[in-house]
Amino acid sequence: MTGGTETIVVVGAGMVGHRFADELVRRDKEGRYDVHLVGAEDYAPYNRILLSDVLAGRCDLAALALPEPDPARVRLHLGTSVVAVDRDSRHVLLTDGVRLRYDHLVLATGADAFVPPVPGLRENATVLRTLDDCRDLAARSLNSHHAVVLGGGLLGLEAACGLVRRGVKVTVLHVARHLMETQLDPAPAGVLAGALDDLGITVRTDAHVVEARRDGLRLATGEVVEADLVLVSCGVRARTDLAADAGLTVDRGVVVGDDLRSPDDPAVTALGDCAQAPGGGAGLVAPGWDQAARLAADLTGTAPPTTPVGAAPVRLKAAGVDLVTMGTSGAQADPARERVVTVSDPGGRRFVELTVRDARVTGVTCVGAPDLAPSLTVAYDRGTPVPSDPLLMLLPDRESDDGSPALMPGAANVCRCNGVTKGDIVHAWEDGACSVPEIAAATRATTGCGGCRNAVCGLVDWLREVAGPAPEISHDATGTGETHVAAAQHDDVRAEISAS
Repeated sequence: MTGGTETIVVVGAGMVGHRFADELVRRDKEGRYDVHLVGAEDYAPYNRILLSDVLAGRCDLAALALPEPDPARVRLHLGTSVVAVDRDSRHVLLTDGVRLRYDHLVLATGADAFVPPVPGLRENATVLRTLDDCRDLAARSLNSHHAVVLGGGLLGLEAACGLVRRGVKVTVLHVARHLMETQLDPAPAGVLAGALDDLGITVRTDAHVVEARRDGLRLATGEVVEADLVLVSCGVRARTDLAADAGLTVDRGVVVGDDLRSPDDPAVTALGDCAQAPGGGAGLVAPGWDQAARLAADLTGTAPPTTPVGAAPVRLKAAGVDLVTMGTSGAQADPARERVVTVSDPGGRRFVELTVRDARVTGVTCVGAPDLAPSLTVAYDRGTPVPSDPLLMLLPDRESDDGSPALMPGAANVCRCNGVTKGDIVHAWEDGACSVPEIAAATRATTGCGGCRNAVCGLVDWLREVAGPAPEISHDATGTGETHVAAAQHDDVRAEISAS
């Protein structure tokens, strides 16, 4: 530790707690703060969003690693938890007996998987929330023949696809009348169910479970759906016990104001899934990251993020199924002000819907159309004018090569989770980040949902091709740390970005 004048203790080393620590030290140029990051798991902070990809065998554990915050500024306490908070003396007590003094306490305790109060369910089911959960599921799948996933939301379907890729027969039981009812209308949900059926996943909707047994789940109809592995994916509940024991106001989460501070103690803030902030956002990582950046800006007196966090696209990361949806759905559209264009092809497992208002895209739903999703997402993000006939946006020119890095404008958003553009990646490469992990450390690209990894890999390959070897970095004699790109051919890359 550098011996900063103030100490911040962050309780929770998940994606939001980690982001706050990293954001703080990046902004704290004067070295004012030292940070203690406390995590209950034995592992360094990792990307929980990609756990379903690990379960499916689509990526390895190394892909979960998040860039390490500056070790000189951030001390990790892993495999231990905060068991008590003394707000009078401003100390926290860890399970290993360590006492930490704080000037500011950040609660980023996250949430636990919600297990419905069904008799026998807690004793006979598992969840997918941590790396250990993922490893346990992968191990149990080796000796399982039929798994039941209780919950047809995003994570439940990703886990179901992961299990079926491991050779396990899977049935999804969902209490609502169609899958992903929070994000999808009935028509695209029906197409999604057909695509899952093609993968060998049986979907049962309007299924009410009344008992969990060793041999499966009993439904309200009396039917028993046999299973030797039951995974519950029914949402999450904020972890508030520590805050409540400390005398802080809690409701659905730790109650905080717009400044993320507890009304009971200005030295305590809460972020992410555990926080009940006026703007909401629990259950999503992007709002939690935005909170982390805003709090870090507040503490360091630097400029807060200027880009508001809107509704992030919902992407189903599952082999064999392509789904992305964002904004206003057709059922939510105002017929007097919005136009809805739909292409429905249930037999081909395709459904594409575009909602347009004032010549701008206000909603997109793509099922089974991976070639259309990127361009429609860009149109939604940037608010670009749509053609007079919006149907043309659903009929792309197959001859074009819009995916080429050379044709991608410098302002194109590559990593939507972190707001990283092509220009950001090129500038990071010019500053010496010459591999995907180094690009991730410099820009945070690929550290969110992982959907941009192929694009980032493609950009790195393109940069190596057009600009030759990785740039050599030298420092000036004054020791100021100013960097210089040695290779003259990089000017061509800069010129292209400027022109874009």
